[in-house]
Amino acid sequence: MTRLKSVLRSGVFHFFVALMLLTGVAMAAPYAAMVIDARSGEVLHSRNADTRLHPASLTKMMTLYVAFEAIANGEISLDTQVRISRNAAAEPCSCLGLRAGQRIRLRYLIRAAAIKSGNDAATAIGEAIEGSEAAFARRMTRTARALGMSRTTFRNAHGLTEAGHLSTARDMTTLGRHLFYDYPDYYNLFSRITTDAGVRQVTNTNRRLLGSYRGADGIKTGYTRAAGSNLVASAERGSERIIATMFGGSSSAARNARVAELLDMGFQRAPTRVAVRRPARPQYAGSAARPATPASTPTVTAVTRSLIPVLRPVQVAAVEPEVVAPDDDLLQALEAEIASAVEEIQAAEAAPEPEAPVTEEVVVAEVEAESEPEVTEEVVVAEAPQEAPQDDADIITAAVAAAIGDVQDVDAVPARFVPAEDTPRPVINTIVPEARPVPQEPVVITRLSGSGNQDWGVSLGKYGSQFEAERVLLRTALAETSALNGTLRRVRSGNGGYEARFTGLSEDRAQLACRRLQARAQDCEVVRP
Repeated sequence: MTRLKSVLRSGVFHFFVALMLLTGVAMAAPYAAMVIDARSGEVLHSRNADTRLHPASLTKMMTLYVAFEAIANGEISLDTQVRISRNAAAEPCSCLGLRAGQRIRLRYLIRAAAIKSGNDAATAIGEAIEGSEAAFARRMTRTARALGMSRTTFRNAHGLTEAGHLSTARDMTTLGRHLFYDYPDYYNLFSRITTDAGVRQVTNTNRRLLGSYRGADGIKTGYTRAAGSNLVASAERGSERIIATMFGGSSSAARNARVAELLDMGFQRAPTRVAVRRPARPQYAGSAARPATPASTPTVTAVTRSLIPVLRPVQVAAVEPEVVAPDDDLLQALEAEIASAVEEIQAAEAAPEPEAPVTEEVVVAEVEAESEPEVTEEVVVAEAPQEAPQDDADIITAAVAAAIGDVQDVDAVPARFVPAEDTPRPVINTIVPEARPVPQEPVVITRLSGSGNQDWGVSLGKYGSQFEAERVLLRTALAETSALNGTLRRVRSGNGGYEARFTGLSEDRAQLACRRLQARAQDCEVVRP
């Protein structure tokens, strides 16, 4: 009888377990959290931070980190055409919708993995770098160890649940900090609300937190049934930056609310000022296809011939010279040159000479204003009696004003005129043509500028906040001053976020600026008037 009851209880238990699986009811995923001050790495809060859990699509953070490392070390480029395998095309969604045999640039796969969280894109990235997803997963694990992620093991590039594919809140927080500091040029990817992924526009899976939490600019979401809703988030306010990680949210809304609380906690506990201690970037180990030399006694052989490496061909885009108005630095340089010339002239005049020196005198005839005067000019050169030399400030001012009218290119260097010691200096009497009256007050030219019909622009994409868009514009302007000199930075609010745009360019300058930004791994688009 006892055994019968035991069998019945066991049968009822298994019945309810099967019923839960069939109806989709599952136990809540374990909760874990970690909050750090990104500047110093100080831990501000932790809960179950070392418990090994399913990371879900947080895995793609490591996929992207390895991709950035491979690009930086020349294994692959952003414009490499990647052929999509059947394995990658068959990955379950979330996905970009890639087809087997299709070719697509690596830059679009990176955008799809970072923003859309495309599983097919993540697998294609791994296969392009290491030849197979399994080999890429092993490289991901090696990189994790080099970063100090001691409790993380990867089995795939996308994060779908697989035996042994585990990480912790602490390890994922560490990875988020390394992404920010090790590859800052790529970090802006995680703050984009929408972007072009080659085959279509994609929307950020983290757009709700980016749009609602002030200062949020990343990083990555993740969800599977086994993992729950996961998120590694980063936000910056003033000089403070906080990174918060959460595992096991019951829904995306509940996860976002809890992460916002963790970020608030971080900003409350973090000091206003702290020394920034950047994490050390791990030593590059390369691809598994090129294994390192075993750690054994090295064999030394004589060098018979020294090979000279052949430089790679570099394509340099032709840049048409531009006529640029002189700026303040050029005027200061001209004034210094002219002051030096005046000193040399005065020194020559002070020296004893057998003949009396001759000074310059400019006589300007008085004219009356007419509507359209006729242009006539006569120059008479004659000897003049000796007079006291002009004041130094007057000479410098007149020379600077003349130089401003003559300068056509910032690369041109004004010639210096030094009269010979034994050459008498003539007096120039210039009869000025009749013209309209000239204002008596001095006119000071501080900077010459003008846009004309230069209504073209360069768009850097849309971002989650006005602050982030302005920061990207400023950082880009400082990094590419030559191409973006004289442009206006504008942030436009609209559907999908805040667009960062440079305006006030000609078509040629806009095209050139965008090409140079793309060479710096900065996505951009030329905008017509």
